[in-house]
Amino acid sequence: MTSLRVLARVFFMLACLFVVAIPARAGDDWRPIDPAHLALKEPVVEKDADAEALFWEVRINDAAEDLVFSHYIRIKVFTERGKESQSRIDITFSGRNRIVDIAGRTIRPDGSIVELKKDAIFDRTIVKVGGFKIKAKTFAMPSVEPGVIIEYRWKEIRPNQLANNVRLQFQREIPVQYVKYYLKPAQMDIGYSSLGMSYKMFNGDASPPVKEKDGFYTTSMTNVPALHEEPRMPPENQVKSWMLLFYSRDKALPPQEYWSKLGKDLYEVVKPGLKVNDDVKKAAVVAIGDATTPEQKLQRLFEFCRTKIKNTTSVASGLTEAERDKLKKNESPADTLKRGMGDGGDIDQLFAALATAAGFEARAAILSDRSDIFFDKSFTNSYFLRTIDVAVKVGSEWRFFEPGTPYIPFGMIRWQQEAIPALILDPKEAAFAQTPVTPPNKTVQKRTGTLKLSDDGTLEGDVRIEYTGHLAVEKKEQNEDDSPAQREETLRDVIKGRMSTAELSNIKVENVTDSDKPFVYAFHVRVPGYAQRTGKRLFLQPGFFQKGIAAMFPASTRKLSIYFHYAWKEEDNITIELPAGFTLDNADKPRPVKAGDVADYDVWMGVTAKGDELQYKRNFSFNALMFPASSYSPLKQVFDLIHEGDNHTITLKQTAAAQ
Repeated sequence: MTSLRVLARVFFMLACLFVVAIPARAGDDWRPIDPAHLALKEPVVEKDADAEALFWEVRINDAAEDLVFSHYIRIKVFTERGKESQSRIDITFSGRNRIVDIAGRTIRPDGSIVELKKDAIFDRTIVKVGGFKIKAKTFAMPSVEPGVIIEYRWKEIRPNQLANNVRLQFQREIPVQYVKYYLKPAQMDIGYSSLGMSYKMFNGDASPPVKEKDGFYTTSMTNVPALHEEPRMPPENQVKSWMLLFYSRDKALPPQEYWSKLGKDLYEVVKPGLKVNDDVKKAAVVAIGDATTPEQKLQRLFEFCRTKIKNTTSVASGLTEAERDKLKKNESPADTLKRGMGDGGDIDQLFAALATAAGFEARAAILSDRSDIFFDKSFTNSYFLRTIDVAVKVGSEWRFFEPGTPYIPFGMIRWQQEAIPALILDPKEAAFAQTPVTPPNKTVQKRTGTLKLSDDGTLEGDVRIEYTGHLAVEKKEQNEDDSPAQREETLRDVIKGRMSTAELSNIKVENVTDSDKPFVYAFHVRVPGYAQRTGKRLFLQPGFFQKGIAAMFPASTRKLSIYFHYAWKEEDNITIELPAGFTLDNADKPRPVKAGDVADYDVWMGVTAKGDELQYKRNFSFNALMFPASSYSPLKQVFDLIHEGDNHTITLKQTAAAQ
């Protein structure tokens, strides 16, 4: 995400430090196994659980430059489903973090032990919903069967990180009988004598950190239920149990006073990085050219920053990590302008300076990330405001821009920063402004297909899929680091995941690292058995792009709120050449679905005058982000009707002349 370097440094300086040490342990020996746990037949926390953690212990060490989390978990397996879920373990991590010192073993009910072999551990990449990728250390636990106990431990190393603002997770995908953390703050002269260790608990009732006799602080939680995922649920940190440990001043300010002061303080720090000199003024004049309206001027400035300044953080720059590390840092917008390159933060600073030179009121705005958690202004801590955008006042409203973030179009910001409060930094009265939601027509999935149906049910032809807006950003981020072969394989996996007989060829993946053009898939497809042949009839689903897609909300009940990342629109235009000797026998179209201003679904079907081609047009738009669990039933009904329409089947009948 885009960040202003100067402000990032300030957050680092304002971070309050503490050091955590590990209590002495009796070597690396495994703990003794309680015979009662070996004999345990039923779970304790959730009666229907297939597996349950007996304990999960985490010791945090910040004695060196790196922050180290040492995990140790012991799990009882009860059922065949538990065997399936616990046989393969994924320990996920991201960025420059590392997972080391993995060890594991399986204890059978008779007490015999099978050790995890080192060569059973390997690296892989996991693709999450929306194309987000995370790395994982993966291993298969040996000899897992119902009744066994498995246990494993590992260390997570976070390079060059400090133990301030530490997240302590208490909830997992299986229930946990007992979770405990150990940490020990060290006395350090950091210039903030009034600072003390504080905590904030989210969605749970873990014990407050308590200082024990040996000087270590511990916090624990018992009988923690599993986090049961639901489709389109809020971000995990919004619903699961976890604790934030941080240092803060003894006397907390009221929210309005706290945020106003923070905004004014940070404004003074950021101000030098947005400095306007004569070179910036001249560049603004040239970039704006003959533009007259505020919208036109801002778009010209945005395009100037995108096209005239190389973004060194973008894959499209062609720079390696080593080459980026050697680049000289820009200290001002003038430096970025002179060198013609800069990282995302440099480009944002230059855009803000150019807008100021053009007569606009431009500010840095700090925001949270709603893919992580929903921001709460009543919690007076800047920890969650970790993203920086550029705010420009147009008339009486603030507009938000991210020219330094690859793939984000003009007039948009990442969906993670939409529909949330942004703190506008100001020397007099810093205040929050709400960021807007991009309308559906800016985030479109446009799909076209020119296909031919054979009399044996095979469907074959050419397909083109274009993504714009937030959809394009996700696709580009998913594919940017992959080779052309990997990109093709990703597409094949998606198509074959819903149509197992599909054969793809002539694949083209276009505009992967282009910030302005749509992300495009183009390919030739052949799907044997697409339509079902029964005697003289063919049963055909015209909605090719929805073939094999499951219902969005299969469950009849719901516990969590329903959460959509952004508004979007889908446009399908399909032509299917019908097999010779077949005519339509049943060609009624699906009924439209409309839910106020939230959802609109309509399908049109027809045949050409000669009756040899079927034309299918589908339009769907959705324009809402959040629904309470109490709204699940009507929302499910809307999407069930749409799913029914997408799976609508028509009948083709062989004519007597063709028989």
